[in-house]
Amino acid sequence: MADTLHITSGDTAGDILAKAGIPGDIFVWRDILYDGPRDSGWPSEDTLHDRALFLEQTTAGGLDKERVLQTLRDQYQKLEQATGYERIVLWFDACLFDQSMLAHILSCLHHKSVLSVDLICVDAFPGIEPFHGLGQLSPEQMASFHGKQLPVTPEQFEFAVVVDQAFATQNATMFSEISAMTAPPLPWVPAAVKRWLQEQPDPATGLGRLERLALAAIQDGNQTPGEIFAAVAAAETPPQYWGDITLWAKINGLAEREPPLVRIEGPAERLPQWGSGEEFGEFNIQALPT
Repeated sequence: MADTLHITSGDTAGDILAKAGIPGDIFVWRDILYDGPRDSGWPSEDTLHDRALFLEQTTAGGLDKERVLQTLRDQYQKLEQATGYERIVLWFDACLFDQSMLAHILSCLHHKSVLSVDLICVDAFPGIEPFHGLGQLSPEQMASFHGKQLPVTPEQFEFAVVVDQAFATQNATMFSEISAMTAPPLPWVPAAVKRWLQEQPDPATGLGRLERLALAAIQDGNQTPGEIFAAVAAAETPPQYWGDITLWAKINGLAEREPPLVRIEGPAERLPQWGSGEEFGEFNIQALPT
């Protein structure tokens, strides 16, 4: 076994890290930890079942519940085996997706008393504007951070436990307190929490920020998925926490509202969420009168 375990989020970042030539094993965590049912800290078996069902529903059946459940079990087993490494290095960026995942992994490691952990958090890189995350880096750029990791402090572990609890319980009071912090142990968390608060339904329209951005892009005449993605990404404030799967789910939600706000035309009634054979260029999305 290698001396070091590198943990990061998402396959793109994992592939870049693998190509960077940094010694050690690479472990890619896959989950949407800012949303859906879960425990704070180490999960129960019931929670894993609930999350697998949530992810199946979120992807409109694109991700099979049983496959997701096995993936989740394997992930926590791998994390439990992390005690066999001399060092663990966490590679994350500043977006909501990564910060909620970082808090959860630190909370789980704290629960298992695995405290020999280093952290690399990248929130900017020279020449990349706007910077959204690790997936934008080349292997050489990723490798430039090797050796610059810092040990996770006891205060950071304790703060991660609090943040993980806030996301697990969707506690509005905790979110408000965290978002207002000016010098937190994990300095990228308050902005990530603020971005999640913007996703909560607006009292007047019932829409979160990403839904509003998508609807505005469609109303402006962007009708193909590619056009809508580009328009929403341009209007988003970095770092961008969402990818195409999340955006397609939001557009599908706009079509499923009563009354619907958009109409989807194409080879299927809804934009495919995962592993579909449909060509996205064949879809057309139009705004409906409100």
